[in-house]
Amino acid sequence: MLGDIEENRVFRSKKELMTCLSIMSMRKKFQYKVFKSNTSFIVVRCVHPSCSWRVRANKLIENFKTTRRRQATSWVVGECIKRRFINPGRVFRPRDVMDDMKQRYGVELSYSVAWRGRECAYENLRLGTPEQSYNLLPGYLHMLMQTNPGSVVNLEVTDGNKFQYLFIAFAASIQGFSYCRPVISIDATHLKGK
Repeated sequence: MLGDIEENRVFRSKKELMTCLSIMSMRKKFQYKVFKSNTSFIVVRCVHPSCSWRVRANKLIENFKTTRRRQATSWVVGECIKRRFINPGRVFRPRDVMDDMKQRYGVELSYSVAWRGRECAYENLRLGTPEQSYNLLPGYLHMLMQTNPGSVVNLEVTDGNKFQYLFIAFAASIQGFSYCRPVISIDATHLKGK
């Protein structure tokens, strides 16, 4: 995906093509602008008036195919840095994004672009927004019940289909409760006296 643009190269999506163009322009230190774009084709040209470089890509059935400034937008930065989030314990701050992009691509970013790029990378790694992740819960709970018979699950949503709460008790935990000692727990009460 990160190679140069060449004639007859096929991309899975317009976004993949634009990412590859942006990364190539950062590596080769030139700028381009989108001349024409719609859902079925895109034409980009070099911003320098004397340069004849251009790329035209047409949509195939579900892919984009190429036929002959530095575009460091936040989603391109996110694509470039998302592989850096392999270690979940590492905190990758916007300043780290700025330093990384400067070192790897020679591009100086503003703090806001670095921050938005980091957020795009997080969103790509999470496979969407938190709202989209909540939509995966019913399928997860179904599989949990299939693989852990005897478990108890309860997903409550509001009338507008918004998440309210989730209760999960695994069958192994339920069976283990019978071996626990009874405990009296008092919460949010002030005890006075002896």
